[in-house]
Amino acid sequence: MAASGLRSDKIWMDGTLVPYDEANVHVLTHSLHYGLAVFEGMRCYQCEGGGSAIFRAKAHIRRLIESAHIVEMPMPFSSEELLKACTDVVRTNQLDECYIRPIAFYGEGEMGLSARGNKTRVAIAAWKWGAYLGQDSINKGVRLKTSSFVRFHHNSMMPAAKASGHYVNSILAGYEARRGGYDEALLLDTEGFVAEGSGENVFLARDGIVRTPPLSSILHGITRESIIRILHDQGFEVREELFPRDAFYIADEAFMTGTAAEVTPVVELDGRRIGTGAPGSITRQVQRIFQDVLHGRDGKYQDWLYRV
Repeated sequence: MAASGLRSDKIWMDGTLVPYDEANVHVLTHSLHYGLAVFEGMRCYQCEGGGSAIFRAKAHIRRLIESAHIVEMPMPFSSEELLKACTDVVRTNQLDECYIRPIAFYGEGEMGLSARGNKTRVAIAAWKWGAYLGQDSINKGVRLKTSSFVRFHHNSMMPAAKASGHYVNSILAGYEARRGGYDEALLLDTEGFVAEGSGENVFLARDGIVRTPPLSSILHGITRESIIRILHDQGFEVREELFPRDAFYIADEAFMTGTAAEVTPVVELDGRRIGTGAPGSITRQVQRIFQDVLHGRDGKYQDWLYRV
């Protein structure tokens, strides 16, 4: 039975594929109480010519293991074991296209902030998931609102780790933006420069030059890294530098990137139209190339595809 929504036949937990309804944890799971868990978001796509592949699977699993290292969480499985587990989950659930969620967390046992004896548990689930902000977001673009919530300083939360607790910041920013009628939030860093969306990296273009915030206060996005490579290969100058939000207002075009968001155009920020108010030519070019890459139609980037 293929998956419908979040539900699937099997979820991988601690080395074993278990039925969906048995993939449970105790209410005293340490990470549930204190937010110390690390996770990844990956996508698997059907490829032209047959078969499916996980995009940048090795990079995602490397970041998962590095995130665990940053937060001092022992990882009980190797990258090879985790990669195999991801493909096992996709195949077992008969999914040709899906989102994949590996997560490592502390189980039950001790409680308190200083507890160190709890076992690291690892789970991997997969489900069908379409466009993160809706199909219209891909085609027509999204409207952003600068959040009153600030992206945390790199000495507070260490943004190189994709840790569950970090996302409280993003969730609150997203609530605020959507309550105001916007599609997504834009967070500034502690100095007032553009950082990222609630779950996406951001890019803007003006006079053919593309700019994106540096890694100092943002997650090192794997899609972000891929898009920078694609832009370079297409002959665009890409600058990783700080810029204020008003640079967005006067940009020719802008877009966001992420595993869930893929490449999503941004057409408005804080009630100000960006460019023509429609997705720009660079954005459309990057979207087109990226979709070719994801579906195995561009031989130049075949090493980014991990065959299932």
